[in-house]
Amino acid sequence: MASNVNPTVRRRRLGMELRRLRENKGMTAEEVAERLLVSQSKISRLENGRRSISQRDVRDLCTVYEVEDRRIVDSLMQMAKDSRQQGWWHAFGDIPYSVYIGLETDAASLRVYEPQIVPGLLQTRAYAEAVITGALPESPAAEIEKRVNVRTRRQDRVQDVDKPLRLWAVIDESALRRVVGTPQLMVTQMEWLIEQSHLPHVTVQVLPFEMGAHPGISGHYAILEFPDATDSSVVYIEGVTSDLYLEKANDVQKYSLMYEYLRAQALGVEQTRQFIAQAARDHAESAQ
Repeated sequence: MASNVNPTVRRRRLGMELRRLRENKGMTAEEVAERLLVSQSKISRLENGRRSISQRDVRDLCTVYEVEDRRIVDSLMQMAKDSRQQGWWHAFGDIPYSVYIGLETDAASLRVYEPQIVPGLLQTRAYAEAVITGALPESPAAEIEKRVNVRTRRQDRVQDVDKPLRLWAVIDESALRRVVGTPQLMVTQMEWLIEQSHLPHVTVQVLPFEMGAHPGISGHYAILEFPDATDSSVVYIEGVTSDLYLEKANDVQKYSLMYEYLRAQALGVEQTRQFIAQAARDHAESAQ
């Protein structure tokens, strides 16, 4: 696959264009589904970018919407073709959160709140392996290794010199205190976290226990924003068996406001580094 083609993002853009054409035509998803003899859920999945879109689907939809401009049809057909190509993550086989990886790969910025563990993009390989092993106790070693490899590959966005991901992470104190693996492993992880926080495009803040209740108390979430103005921001909430993607402007605004409160309540950047350094010293003492 060409490096500048992201199938996940292509599906989202194509889905938005198809939704716009439907709305301009004044048709409901139910009416379109009835015309094409397909389920309404298929139309919804095509429009929200969760389903691969074939060129035949595009052709049929353009016919229903009476799109006469051949340039528009050709452009949509090309987007459909691109959306069926494979991203780098497909080389690893079946990945349950591949939609998120596709979005993260193309995102310009990522704001994440993590209450339990160090964010994946800031984990050392040893820490990632310990986290994934603990979370999937019945998975074979090959599956664990695959997931660790995917996670470390995702971190290329943070280390990319030419096009780095703008990363803002608010981390709960519990993520620093919980011993994942061994105390010595935690020392190394804390040191790496401090090192990464010095990158100009990475901001790390810790939310200490003493802050009490806060807007992120319900759990982990991330907000992804994209370089193309036509791509709407996405709120990602990870689940055990399925994930949630929120793209409505009102939902994104609510979670963005929550994040502003979290940032305001968290320690400043330098205070955070000192806090993490103390956590590293505490782990080092327990390792002796």
